[in-house]
Amino acid sequence: MTPTVTRITADGIYKQFHVRRVLKGISFTVEKGQSVVITGPNGSGKSTLIKILSGLLRPSKGTVQYFNGNTPRQPTELLPAIGLVSPYLQLYPDLTAKEHLEFFGKMQGISQPFQKGLQLMTQFGLKGREADFMKTYSSGMLQRMKYVLALLHQPAVLFVDEPSANLDEEGKETVYALIREYKHDHIVILATNEPQEIQLGDIRVDVTAQ
Repeated sequence: MTPTVTRITADGIYKQFHVRRVLKGISFTVEKGQSVVITGPNGSGKSTLIKILSGLLRPSKGTVQYFNGNTPRQPTELLPAIGLVSPYLQLYPDLTAKEHLEFFGKMQGISQPFQKGLQLMTQFGLKGREADFMKTYSSGMLQRMKYVLALLHQPAVLFVDEPSANLDEEGKETVYALIREYKHDHIVILATNEPQEIQLGDIRVDVTAQ
């Protein structure tokens, strides 16, 4: 069963790589039912902040805490609660979509992951491509498949870095509709500079304004 997350707090997040400081005191709170949009120029630290918030990277200073009620937890303690879509995540080129669903489903303890994944593949316009290898997918299809895998376990927190990367207009609208709907009972955090996508956030965090 996916853990519940009712609130995330980021308090004074700093990140420094050698002598270069990327993030300078990022703080915000987001509740279940809300979405956060992270903005800033290319190279300003949007993806770095996503990695810190999702537990993939440690901050140089500051804390990220997940809450279910009043109990604070670290992101790394609640990995089953997290879903991530990002350009730096790679799929296995010599595995089919079905094999991806079964592999990730097994890792997440999901019963009948292929049947559940089929519903998501239909939603994202991939119906009929279940037996195809990832190396035969276009860049847009790979992006759609990343959403399928990220949503397979219905995560309490969905992170999306560059939501519409490589997507056509139909794919973009599918993603935008998903984000609007998904945040109602979950937390959604996205990083983007696209004007239409910035409007999807209830809370805006500009990484250059700290």
